[in-house]
Amino acid sequence: MEEKNRSLWQLVKRYFNMMPDKSDEQETIERIEAGVPFRGANLWVLVFAIFIASLGLNVNSTAVIIGAMLISPLMGPILGMGLAIGIYDTKLLKRSLKNLGVATFISVLTATIYFAISPFNEAQSELLARTSPTIYDVLIALFGGAAGIVGQASGGKGNVIPGVAIATALMPPLCTAGFGLATGNLSYFLGAFYLFYINSVFICLATFIGVKALKFSPAASTEGKNNTKVNSTVFAIAVLTLIPAVITTYRVLHQNIFDGRVNDFVDKELRWKGSQVLSYEAQKDSSMLKVVAVGEIIPDSLIDKARQVMGFYGMEGYQLQLIQGSANIQLLENELTKTTSKQSEQMNQLLISEAKISALRDTLRQYRQYEALSQELSQEIEVLYPQVNMVSLSRMLAVSTDTTMSTSYVMALIETDSALPASDRETLRQWLVTRSDADSLRLIVSESETSKAK
Repeated sequence: MEEKNRSLWQLVKRYFNMMPDKSDEQETIERIEAGVPFRGANLWVLVFAIFIASLGLNVNSTAVIIGAMLISPLMGPILGMGLAIGIYDTKLLKRSLKNLGVATFISVLTATIYFAISPFNEAQSELLARTSPTIYDVLIALFGGAAGIVGQASGGKGNVIPGVAIATALMPPLCTAGFGLATGNLSYFLGAFYLFYINSVFICLATFIGVKALKFSPAASTEGKNNTKVNSTVFAIAVLTLIPAVITTYRVLHQNIFDGRVNDFVDKELRWKGSQVLSYEAQKDSSMLKVVAVGEIIPDSLIDKARQVMGFYGMEGYQLQLIQGSANIQLLENELTKTTSKQSEQMNQLLISEAKISALRDTLRQYRQYEALSQELSQEIEVLYPQVNMVSLSRMLAVSTDTTMSTSYVMALIETDSALPASDRETLRQWLVTRSDADSLRLIVSESETSKAK
């Protein structure tokens, strides 16, 4: 049995052993060090990526945000920090910290400038998602950083670094922090910056652990006591960073569980024949569950029965306020208005858009109508007035310079081979008015250049 377990362990080790895929150690270090500096082209790429990510957050476009994360070079100094701590390279650590600080400052400054001049200051869902980090963000950063160092140590096989950049999302939190500064919302700034700090710390921690697991050689000989102190400091920082995220996660989970229990209570205990729950809201500040119902009047006995079981659904101390019947018709109307106001607004916007499209179609149809009519009249006018060699009709709009009044009319351009008498001009104008069915028509007659030359 012991021999069988040993062979199974050897099989597992053979499959999960990373050492055979490890590339030249010095090449890996040089590859990570190359991504640490932020100057010149690297700095401009960062600025452009921040603008792209800010635009994506502003218009709530996931695709644009992903594109910005792909081109962002922020991963470089964070991997450099993890490597430096893992191999105890003080110079590389200082250089990485300095460049990360510069990159962070420029990123937040660029995002602040963008959101300060942007006309759209409403926080969209993509932006709000970066203001409340949880333990799940910690796990994403940790596993993302682990994948990053393994990918780098194996010679950059596959698309590991771009994938890590997307998964850990270093860029959007900095843009959200800039949004918080630009709009004066301190909670947005602190929440987003904390998310960026979480990502940085745990990518760095995963890189540090990866460097140790892959047995990178120390940069210089150091005493074991100092190494132990460094290791303890790294894990202490990680634990301190983790505490607020754990608290936030607990609150989110507790709220989700409470919301689920409220939903179960409404679905199971407030189902009465002849009535229907229109809306409900659990107000924590007043410990009140406000329920709006329509239909037949619900007897007090059924309401009291529902109140008695509220404790089983985690609502101890909550009061049930049921709004129903004609006595509360105004409250019912208010709730209905709240429920349908967003849909009405969207419908109005749709109707306005459809009206604009219809008007544009009518205008286009008028232009095409006179274009087709011009071709039709050119054949008829050749018989009536042989000296006419060209006719063109178009709809015109004249706006007065001293008022806001405008006049619409049909413009008729006629080109002749010889002069057209005044009487013929008036007859021609009347004929064009009849044929074009125009309320107002202006006629312009000109002789061709060939006729003038003669």
